[in-house]
Formats: sequence, structure tokens, C-alpha cells
Amino acid sequence: MGLSLLFPAALAALLALLVPLAIHIARKSEQLPTDFAALRWLRSKPRPRSRLRFDEWPLLLLRLLLLALVALWLAQPVLSGAGDDTPYVAVVPGAQVDRAQFTDARVHWLALGFPLIEEPAPTGTLPVASLIRQLDADLPTGTPLTILTPQVIDGADAARLHLSRKIDWRIVPGTMPSPTTTAPPTPTVAIRFDAAHRPALRYLRAAAASWQPAERPIDSAPLDSPLPDRQHVLIWLAGGTLPDSVTDWITQGGTALIASDATPPNGTPAPHWRDALGIPLVEGAPLGAGRWLRFTRPLRPADMPVLLDGDFPAQLRHLLAPALSPPARVAAADYAPLPGGRAYNQQPEPLRPWLALLIVLLLIAERWLATRRSRGVSP
Repeated sequence: MGLSLLFPAALAALLALLVPLAIHIARKSEQLPTDFAALRWLRSKPRPRSRLRFDEWPLLLLRLLLLALVALWLAQPVLSGAGDDTPYVAVVPGAQVDRAQFTDARVHWLALGFPLIEEPAPTGTLPVASLIRQLDADLPTGTPLTILTPQVIDGADAARLHLSRKIDWRIVPGTMPSPTTTAPPTPTVAIRFDAAHRPALRYLRAAAASWQPAERPIDSAPLDSPLPDRQHVLIWLAGGTLPDSVTDWITQGGTALIASDATPPNGTPAPHWRDALGIPLVEGAPLGAGRWLRFTRPLRPADMPVLLDGDFPAQLRHLLAPALSPPARVAAADYAPLPGGRAYNQQPEPLRPWLALLIVLLLIAERWLATRRSRGVSP
């Protein structure tokens, strides 16, 4: 463990210690001279040399300590290497664990938030690989780590894990809960078109009608119609530069699919849909909180034969609302993490809250002593 300061220049505030010293030196006891007639004719003697003395030194020391702590609080002290090095056991949900075997260890579920093992086992899809990396980065370097896992893991990455420490990887009986299956989202489209692109409407309307409920009519209108809300996917069938209203609509989180002769916003496009020969049919790029997509060919069967394919609606739906990738399954025996990964610096523990509490207590004590002094009570 080591103590360090995030803002050491704040220690210049220690100069404020001179203030109470100066006040206590300059303060003189209140003395009222009294004349005695019998002493008027006595020969006056030289006054003794005055000595430096501090009255009420407990109050002085308390105030000096209070100012020193305030200066230290401003310097933002932190304590490094103060993490808990108690052995840590992470249990992949579904693995069978005997809590009595780990009486001297911390036992948690390998799930979001790392809940205690006494809590109900988490369910649903879990990013197991990401959670193991997070645990390796958060724990102090010398903390022993044990992971209990079933024979098959759901939620693995494509690459094998490399951690900063050697862990105890134990395969135990059990089965991970089935991952939550999420149906692919259903996009709701809104089409804005001009006269030149009206023939392309029938292909897009037919595709959207295959997934959009019949009771919800497809929003198709001329260019001068108001833009839809950003829950819709905007299909902009017009050439030339996009209006500022459309660009702002995308920037604020919308998704827009524009015609091939429209000038896209700034950004380096990447292919999002290719034909059987690998030639891009749609390219796109993010823009602010949203994204734009652009056809690379005119929406005519002669230029884009995929319009007549039976899977065109499914391909278009996946383009506008990509389905979530299923979690990867891997044998736990083949996924044991390897050492040699990057070691992370541990987050230092801030000491300001403790200093603030001590400062408050000293302020209370200082007020108590000052009140006793004003009432003439000796400390």
C-alpha cells in the first residue's frame, strides 16, 4: 500500500497555518490597571522582558490540525494497493457449487454486477468472456481467482482468453441456462419520394408489406411531407444533396436508406449488402447517433436483379434491422484462459470521504472548546 496525492500543489494551502499562530501570538490577555495609593511613591522597577507564550494551546493545536487536514483534502490523497486479496471464486450460472468448500473465499456468480452466490442464479444470455476479462482487470494482482464452469459455455468470444494471472479453471457438473432467444426486430419504414423515383415504390412497398402488419399502412408520401419519428426507417428516394432536415434527422439517431443518385453525408462508407458476386448493393456509415445507407444502383430490375429475388424482402429487413448474433458455444475444456495477458493498474481508493468526516468532527470539537473559552471555563 502507498499513499499518493492527485493534486500535490494544493499543499500550498498549508501556509494558512500561519494565520492561527499569528492570532494567538497577537492576542493579549485583557488586563485593567488599578491604582493603589500606598504604592504611588514606590520606586518604579524596570519591567521584565516579555516572553513568547501561547494561551489556550489545546485550541491552537486543534485549529492547526484542522487547517492541515483541509489542505490535505484539497490535495486529493489516494491509497494504492489497498484492494481485498481474499481468494475470489466466480461461478458460471448453471455450474454446481458446494459453498462449504470455499469458506475462506468470496464466492460470486459470473454475471452482470457479480451478485453473491446466495442470490438466485442469473438467467438469460451472459457475456461470459467479457465478464471474465472484467473480473481479471478489477481484482488486485495477487488475488487468487477460481472459476467454476459447466462443460459447455454459452457466451464465448472467438479468441481464447489471455489473462494477467494464472487462474484455477474447474469444470464441474451442470448446464448453463438456455440463452434468451430474441426475435429479430421488425422495422417500420416511411418512404419519401419524388416523381423520378416513383417506379421504385412498388418493390419497396411489396418488401415492407411482407413484414409490416396489414393494419399498419406503409407511410409513403412526397418529399415535402413531414419526416417521421426516429422509430421509423426513412427511405429517401430522391437525387441530389440531402436536405439539412434529413441530415439532422439522421444525426439525432435516425436510420435512412437513400437512393443511389443521392449525395450521402460525410463519412467513409462500408459495404452492408453484397450480391452473389460480392459486389456491394448497399453501403453506409454512421452519422452522429444514427446511420445512413445508400443503394449503389438504381432500383430497376435491369440494374439490380435482386429486386426480383424471393429473398429480397428478408435481405432488406435484415439490412434495416440487423438480428442479434447468437452467443457462441464452446467446450469449457478448450476455453481455459491462458496467462500472459495485460495487467491493469488497480483503481486507488480515495481518502477524501474519510478526511471530510474527520474535518467535521474536528470542527465540532473546535466549536466546543471555543464555547468553553468564551464562558471562562478552563479546558
